[in-house]
Amino acid sequence: MIKEVIVVEGRDDTVAIKRAVKADTIETGGSAISKEVIRQIQKAQETRGVIVFTDPDYPGEKIRKTISQHVSGIKHAFITKEEAIKNGDLGVENASPEVIKRALSQVKTEWIEEPIEMISWERLIDAGLVGGQKARQRRLALGNALGIGYANAKQLYSRLKMFRISEEEFINALKSIDEKE
Repeated sequence: MIKEVIVVEGRDDTVAIKRAVKADTIETGGSAISKEVIRQIQKAQETRGVIVFTDPDYPGEKIRKTISQHVSGIKHAFITKEEAIKNGDLGVENASPEVIKRALSQVKTEWIEEPIEMISWERLIDAGLVGGQKARQRRLALGNALGIGYANAKQLYSRLKMFRISEEEFINALKSIDEKE
């Protein structure tokens, strides 16, 4: 049984989660999250902790952002678009139980205070993650390697801070990307 309550977008996501693990879920019912659902998530965070597990698309990111603005210290589980697609449909509900278990085993916790060692914006530019021809593909590969999902350059910078990604983790992930290129 997963201790935390898993926040998903809909009923089909709940079914997929329960196929993979024993867990309780809260369904947001889409990207327009009601105040009642926010209150449920806040209560769950106070009592058991929360893992946000949304689709790897714009509405899923919007839900993550909305929840993060209202509830601090939550955890995030990520899957790639490739892992979430089936017959042209994108969503957590399409992920295999193995993919869901892996994502839940690699959750990232949001931190409010600044980490001691931050990765600078200049470091992202030097690593080819901002503004180059391959920057988008490199950010996608880095997000997958770190388990924090795809993000544009500004979102990546924020996520590296939010999830307290160390310089060592960052360098190791970059090395693995460079080896594959």
